[in-house]
Amino acid sequence: MGIEVVVEGLTKSFGKQRIWQDVTLTLPAGEVSVMLGPSGTGKTVFLKSLIGLLKPETGRVLINGVDMVNGPERDVYETRKLFGLMFQDGALFGSMSLFDNIAFPLREHTRRKESEIRRIVMERIEIVGLLGAEGKLPGEISGGMRKRAGLARALVLDPQIILCDEPDSGLDPVRTAFLSQLLIDLNAQIDATMLIVTHNLDIAATVPDNMGMLYRRELVTFGPREVLLTSEEPAVAQFLAGRREGPIGMSEEKDAATLAAEADAVITLAPRPIVPQLEPSPGLPPRRAVARRRQRVMGMIDRLPSAAQWAIRETYAASAEPYAASAEAPTLPMPPAGSGA
Repeated sequence: MGIEVVVEGLTKSFGKQRIWQDVTLTLPAGEVSVMLGPSGTGKTVFLKSLIGLLKPETGRVLINGVDMVNGPERDVYETRKLFGLMFQDGALFGSMSLFDNIAFPLREHTRRKESEIRRIVMERIEIVGLLGAEGKLPGEISGGMRKRAGLARALVLDPQIILCDEPDSGLDPVRTAFLSQLLIDLNAQIDATMLIVTHNLDIAATVPDNMGMLYRRELVTFGPREVLLTSEEPAVAQFLAGRREGPIGMSEEKDAATLAAEADAVITLAPRPIVPQLEPSPGLPPRRAVARRRQRVMGMIDRLPSAAQWAIRETYAASAEPYAASAEAPTLPMPPAGSGA
């Protein structure tokens, strides 16, 4: 099973430029989480801070009792082995075959025999659907295949935490749909804790158990996917609708005059519907995170906004398996528009 990642009061700057401040959240063990946000809000910096590649000025990142920000370098280095990191471009060595690229972490960080390395690499290649391409160079395959090769390389050390930095960048909608399914299938097979940084609204709507959003140097929200998907917070609603009207502009923030003019126009837009979360492909085991997540979310449901409560209960009521606490948690009526949820 994956490992819980606890982030407490994280603040990161480059010189005088504050990237984000006081970020606090918990990535639940074995669940899939997504971090959204406009370009330039420090999502990749956040990933690198989790793994200890960048050092925030304040705060902690706790993994198995090790603080990735302030802990001894030896402990941080050992804990980093629990991670698998999938970069935006795959970060493959152009002169190496896919097989050698994927085998690289095993040869670099273990003393396994070549026969064992070959077995592990071919297993990972099969998981990501690249059998037959292992002898090709990165320049001889498509961008989507390079993404999958990068994911296979992230898996060879059996990580318990997987970080994916914009896995959809450069992919068309069809390949993005295949990648989304691959990520869910992967979670079903290895039960790792996963955090995906993305701009893609289809991935955000269908893949994660939990969602967060960085904006204006802060974590706007993080929690069960239904909280963000039903949010009426202006920046969140604008981002999820993919519309121009709202506080987010080309330079991240609009000026007060532009916002006032938009407010006078009284633009209303139907909220993005909550679509069902992807399920593992036929033949794969069910995701073990689903039951853990249900128990966790139902334990906190009374503290969530009313719209999120309604969405969660509707989701679980529609599933074949009855959810825990249903006896003491009757279905709520649909909250009225503008209820502040």
